[in-house]
Amino acid sequence: MAKAATAEKSFTFMYEGVDRKGTKIKGEILSKNQALAKAELRKQGITTKKVRKKVDLNIGSGKKKITSQDITIFMRQMATMMKAGVPLVQAFDIVADGLDNPSMRQVVNGIKNDVEGGNNFAGALRKYPNEFEDLICSLVDSGEQSGALETMLDRIAEYKEKSEALKQKIKKALKYPITVVLVAIVVTGILLIKVVPVFQELFESFGAELPAFTQMVINMSEWVQANWLVGIAIAAGIFYGISQAKKRSEAFRNWIDRMVLKAPVVGDIAFKSTVARFARTLSTTFAAGVPLIEALESCASASGNSVYRDAILRVRDDVSTGQQLQFAMRTTGVFPNMALQMVAIGEESGALDAMLDKVASYYESEVDNAVDGLTSMMEPLIMSVLGVLIGGLIIAMYLPIFQLGQAI
Repeated sequence: MAKAATAEKSFTFMYEGVDRKGTKIKGEILSKNQALAKAELRKQGITTKKVRKKVDLNIGSGKKKITSQDITIFMRQMATMMKAGVPLVQAFDIVADGLDNPSMRQVVNGIKNDVEGGNNFAGALRKYPNEFEDLICSLVDSGEQSGALETMLDRIAEYKEKSEALKQKIKKALKYPITVVLVAIVVTGILLIKVVPVFQELFESFGAELPAFTQMVINMSEWVQANWLVGIAIAAGIFYGISQAKKRSEAFRNWIDRMVLKAPVVGDIAFKSTVARFARTLSTTFAAGVPLIEALESCASASGNSVYRDAILRVRDDVSTGQQLQFAMRTTGVFPNMALQMVAIGEESGALDAMLDKVASYYESEVDNAVDGLTSMMEPLIMSVLGVLIGGLIIAMYLPIFQLGQAI
């Protein structure tokens, strides 16, 4: 099995040669080996003089991760090139030369080679499923068939930008409290392991009975000193167990998704962001001319939550039997009334994509406000918790000293 996997791996080869007109040409091609690279170049009418495997100078794994921003930039630049009248293959070359990420540049060159070999743009994208999800491939396919590829690429870039902005808002909602809680744990641990023992030795020299609060902190310090490695191992084990369960158990993932939606404050943000993502995806695909059934399948894949994925698939099944979208959505019980009313208006007026776009914008704004509200609420709460933790430890350590001073 390992040999088969290795045989399928592709590499980037640099070549120099001449085309059918005798013009000197050089570039890069993605292929499994040098012989196949030469054969592919011959098919393209290029007589090669040199073909050599490109040396990867990146440190570490040798590959830089391709991000959502890389995909967005690629789509936006391709749209700009095509609007300017640049032919598709030449646009690939220009865009690839301007990319900072070598991994993304390699992907773009691979797409260009596929298109030059007779494949269409959407088909070439489908060879890179880790970078281009089905939704993007379907939209590009629709753009090619309608003859409005540049407009579709612009629309994809806008969709990716708004989707990424929504993700960043969610990360912002979670990043601050998680960071502060981790800092609080580390600071408290350092105080219990390093600072409290110093005071403990001082108190033992007094030979007096310690206040109950101080004794409790000292007992806690002794336990942490004896078991901190065990505590870290248990925490790491729990984290690893949860991550593995999420990877291997669909039932566990579904349970997590349900709990997230029910969680106070965070659940409201998750609910609004999921509705916004659904509306944005359906608006983009429907406006692109993708059939509603196929568009709903794309929405289910992009939902990011199993509760909504299953609900959207039920909507798809109901719509496929002839039911109106608004009624199919209503029967799931997971969509807000405002969204249902806007969809009903869109269906009746024939402007469903425009209404869905308004729904997406509204809930994206709601997520933004909810995140700002959560951040402003968490700041004083977290500072209060930190103050109680650290202040409590300081008071516990100085209580015996105060009592000793009063006795003297």
